[in-house]
Amino acid sequence: MTLLPDIQLWDRELVARVPISMAPPLRQVNSYVLRGDEGITILDPGPRTEETIREWQAAWQDLRISPRDVTQIVLTHHHPDHYGLAGYLQEVTGAAVFMSPRAYEETRLMWGEDSRMHEALPELFRRHGMPQSWHGQLPSHLHGFVNQVTPAPEVTFLREGEPIRMGGRAWRPIETAGHAPGHLSFYDPERKLLFCGDAVLPQISPNVSFLPGSDPQPLQSFLDSLVKLSAYEVATAYPGHRRPFDYFAERVRLLLQHHEERLLRIEGLLRERPQTAFEVCAALFGTELGIHQMRFAMSETLAHLVELVRQGRAEEQAPGDGEDEVICFARGS
Repeated sequence: MTLLPDIQLWDRELVARVPISMAPPLRQVNSYVLRGDEGITILDPGPRTEETIREWQAAWQDLRISPRDVTQIVLTHHHPDHYGLAGYLQEVTGAAVFMSPRAYEETRLMWGEDSRMHEALPELFRRHGMPQSWHGQLPSHLHGFVNQVTPAPEVTFLREGEPIRMGGRAWRPIETAGHAPGHLSFYDPERKLLFCGDAVLPQISPNVSFLPGSDPQPLQSFLDSLVKLSAYEVATAYPGHRRPFDYFAERVRLLLQHHEERLLRIEGLLRERPQTAFEVCAALFGTELGIHQMRFAMSETLAHLVELVRQGRAEEQAPGDGEDEVICFARGS
């Protein structure tokens, strides 16, 4: 019995969508396999687990390719559900691994030998009002991703404006940010096709996270990136999650609208009284979440609060002298 009954082929079998397992709530990430005269390309291989390794073994059999046929592994961004298997598959296939320089920097920030994210992120959340019962879970939670991204690949840098050949065609890398610094989408101008990774998703809003040491204005970066992507005419978009879709321009418009509505909602909360980021987060997302979703919710709340401060629509109030004092946000003057 095949492990991957949902493999789907397009373009006379030059492109295949291969759903790879990941943790809830998304449960699957889209990997894409492209076959061309340059060999086999894997785009975003998924996280490394024993289950996903078995899924790739089944996929190679179903697609009638040998691992040694794989010549390149291309990454849209650094998140474990996209990047994680790259090093392992590089060892198995001998393929080159391509990602942007900025995305590579994020892998070092998150999992490099000198990374202190397991200390910096809990401290950031504590200063913004998150109780110890929550932020105390973060170090072990973050360490849990290390196995999903080990071993790290040897990376060849790919930059915007440097076309890469996949599936026998030249694809134009487009660098954006917000969801992930250095995120690359890949555009075929002739057929108006776009591998958009998580820059634009068809049914959910990509997470936009404020993280220590990363982009200081992630929501501004995300909104600017949506405007940048809206300049491209896209007939079909192939996203990192859910199914390919043909309403790219409309989806971009709705995402821009969604974030302005979120900013307005937070402004309304701050008009009631000054609040910590955790209080705002609880009002927006509730607290009936696991630590994984709570981390995303808190980071996204901070991204919106930082953007409101940048626009002058909110003010950050410095904490007092006490060790346990936390940062609050108030409406702008």
